[in-house]
Amino acid sequence: MRPVYYLSAFIPIAVALDIAHASAPLIFFASAIGVIPTAALMSDATEQLAARSGPGIGGLLNVTFGNAPELIIAFFALLEGLQEVVKASLVGSVLGNSLLVLGASMLAGGWKREKQTFNRTAAHTQAGMLLLAAGALIMPAIFQLVHGGGLPRVGEERHHFSPDINHLSLGVAIVLIISYVVGLWFSLRTHRDVFNVGHDSEAETPTGTWTTRKSVLLLAIAGVLVGVMSEILVSSIEDASKDIGLSQFFVGVFIVAIVGNAAEHYVAVVVAMKNKMDLAVNIAIGSSAQIALFVAPVLVLLSFGFGKFPMALVFNGYELAGLVTAVLIANFLASEGESTWFEGVQLLALYAVLGLVFFFA
Repeated sequence: MRPVYYLSAFIPIAVALDIAHASAPLIFFASAIGVIPTAALMSDATEQLAARSGPGIGGLLNVTFGNAPELIIAFFALLEGLQEVVKASLVGSVLGNSLLVLGASMLAGGWKREKQTFNRTAAHTQAGMLLLAAGALIMPAIFQLVHGGGLPRVGEERHHFSPDINHLSLGVAIVLIISYVVGLWFSLRTHRDVFNVGHDSEAETPTGTWTTRKSVLLLAIAGVLVGVMSEILVSSIEDASKDIGLSQFFVGVFIVAIVGNAAEHYVAVVVAMKNKMDLAVNIAIGSSAQIALFVAPVLVLLSFGFGKFPMALVFNGYELAGLVTAVLIANFLASEGESTWFEGVQLLALYAVLGLVFFFA
C-alpha cells in the first residue's frame, strides 16, 4: 500500500470533528489532509483504467479526473458564495503546477543528472494552450478596468458586476471549453503520436493490476469521499482563516490549490526522479492548461445555475500578475526541451517570492 493511503485515517477524524463542532482550524486541516488520500485513490483508479483502455480513452480519463478534486472543492466553495476563494484557488493551481510542481520535478529529477530532456513539441503545444487560455482569462479584467469598474481588492467578495461583465465571462467560458474539446481531438486523435511520448512507459503496468470493475468502483468511492471532505473543508475556510490569522485569499491560492492537486504533485515528482520528464512536464504544464481551459470555464457555467451569484472572470491585481508570470515562465522553459536541477531551484524560488507577496497582500 502506498504511504499516502495512511492519511486516510484523517477522513473519519475530519467527519467526527465536524459533527462535534470542533475548532475551525482543526476541522480545516483534518479535512485538507483527508482530501490527499482520496485524490491519490482517484489518480490510481484512473491510471488503472487508462492502462486498460488504450491511449485515446486513457488520455481522456486522465484529463477528466486529473483535476476532479480541485473542481469539487471549488464547486462547494461556489455554493457557499466564496467566489474570490474559487478564483484564488484557480490561479493557485496554475501557479502551483507551473512553478511548484515543475520546479520540484526538475530539482528532484535533475539532481544527480547533468540535464534531462523532454519532447519540446508536445510541451510547447501545451504551454501555448496555457498562454492563450491565460490571455482569454485576463480580458474580462481589462474590460472592467477600461470601463472604470476597478478590480476586486484582496479579500473583497464582490458579487455584483455589470451584466456586460457577466455575459462576457459566460462567452469567454464557452469559447475556452470549445478550445479544450478541440485540443483533446488534436492531442488524442490527429496528433496522438506526439502527445503519447511517455504514456506507454508510464502506463507499463501499474503497481498491482486492478480489474475494470474494481477500478470503476474505487473511482466512484473516491469521488464520494472527495465530495465529503471538500464540503467539510469549504465550510470551515472562513472561520479557520480568521482563527489562524491567514487571509482567505492566501488560503485559496496556496493551501486549497495544493491540496486539490496533491495526487498530481506527487506523481510528477516521482516520475521525474525516474527520468520520465515527458510525463512530468505534461502533468505540470498540461494540468495548468486544463485548469484554465476547462475547470475555470465549467465553474463559471455552474455559477449561473447553482451559485448565489454568477462568477465573473475578473481577477484581482495580484492574481493577474501571478498568472502572467507563471504562464510566461512555463512557455520559456517548454521551448528549450531540456531542464536542469538549477532551473528547478529558480522556479521554487519564484513560487516562494509569490507566496511572500500573497501572504502580506
